[in-house]
Amino acid sequence: MTGPTLTTTERGRQGGSFARISVRTRITAVIALLSTAAMAGAGILVYTLESARIERQTSEQIDQEIAEFRRLQGGDDPETGEAFTDVGRLLDLFLRRNVPDDDEILLAYTDAADEPSRTVNRNAEEFLTEPGYEAAVTELFDEGGTEVLASDAFGEVWVTVLPVVNETTQGSLVIVSFLADEHDEINQTMQTYAIVALLSLGLLVLLASTQSGRLLAPLRTLRETASDITATDLSRRIPEQGNDDITALTRTFNVMLDRLEGGFVTQRQFLDDAGHELKTPLTVLRGHLELLDASSPEDVDETRALLLEEVDRMARLVGDLILLAKTSRPDFVTTGPTDVAALTETTLSKARALGERTWVLDATAEVRADLDEQRVTQALLQLCDNAVKHTGPGDTVALGSSYDEGRVRLWVRDTGPGVPVADREQIFERFGRSVVPDGDEGFGLGLSIVRAIALAHGGSVCVEEAEPPGARFVLSLPARTDASGPVTTTQTMEVPLWPGS
Repeated sequence: MTGPTLTTTERGRQGGSFARISVRTRITAVIALLSTAAMAGAGILVYTLESARIERQTSEQIDQEIAEFRRLQGGDDPETGEAFTDVGRLLDLFLRRNVPDDDEILLAYTDAADEPSRTVNRNAEEFLTEPGYEAAVTELFDEGGTEVLASDAFGEVWVTVLPVVNETTQGSLVIVSFLADEHDEINQTMQTYAIVALLSLGLLVLLASTQSGRLLAPLRTLRETASDITATDLSRRIPEQGNDDITALTRTFNVMLDRLEGGFVTQRQFLDDAGHELKTPLTVLRGHLELLDASSPEDVDETRALLLEEVDRMARLVGDLILLAKTSRPDFVTTGPTDVAALTETTLSKARALGERTWVLDATAEVRADLDEQRVTQALLQLCDNAVKHTGPGDTVALGSSYDEGRVRLWVRDTGPGVPVADREQIFERFGRSVVPDGDEGFGLGLSIVRAIALAHGGSVCVEEAEPPGARFVLSLPARTDASGPVTTTQTMEVPLWPGS
């Protein structure tokens, strides 16, 4: 009988649940492993260096004893005043004159003696019975040298034999060096080091776990915030603290949320505006189609003209809404070197066709600035069209530009009724309108498009009092320029009537 079969996704989830290890645990484990390896490596290195030091110190001690014996051997016998002829007397005199360390025995062997002469040492009696000692002395008696013994009772022991020969007798000087005490000191030191290292490792792991938890706290907040974000709520942000890579990631995430929220708001606003504003023309279309008398040519022609007018109106509305929706895109404006004076004059030439007005050029800024010429022209023409709607034949509509302290100012003024102070902010909102003249079929989107163009340049638009009385709309745009010397040339030019009149 077989059990239930797991799908690939279920097996992946099941395996992931067992293999899931938090980043905090991974960081702590890595730090613990690296610290353990570093401390163990340091301990091994210290032990190796100290062992080498002990061996070097023991070798130097043996060399010192041999050097002292050579000096005595090369001198005269203190009693006879002549060179030593008796090996036994030479060795006996050397043993009587030297006081060995606690970890050293000096022994002298001669042909005539069965038992060696030796110095007094705490280990002398016991060590002479060691099995390996006699074998080492016998092996090295004629040739000399050093042999290392590993004794259960005495630890590591170095046996050094120095043959002494003259014409008639032969003997040997034996130097026995005990290294157990030195090794015991190293072992005690390493035990202390191991205890301190373990305590330090525990403290280090605790600090690593605590600190990694603090460092990863913004990431946990980031994950929780991302899981809480829905398509209808993008308002949550992560607190930014410190000035490190995680803070930079947090800042980048918040900027991304700002862009997403702006995109969703723009999309939702577009849908709301389109649905609201298209409802009326669609109702008009449906009503006229339902009442259409297909058998009456006059009714068909009248309804056709009315429906075409409504379709054109809807097309303008959709075009304006789409343009406003594009204003949040980074490529909405493409700046480049622009001759502000030429831009002002060209825009005035285009605006003359908007209506029978007295068109005036107030001033031009003789400067080249980084602007999007097409978008700025679009904004100025929209302001001119707005001025034409609120003025009549014979009224003045003027354009001008100036440059001051890194900002280009472009304005459109008229001698119409002006804008009430209470409405000067409202008119720049979508579908926001003030006093509307008769016959104005606009949607209240024109000035919001102007403000969107200004904001896309990093600037602003506002309404000021004009002289003579009227409205003065001013675009203030930050712009890098290559201007040198005076940049504004004021000139006044009037075009009194409709072109061609």
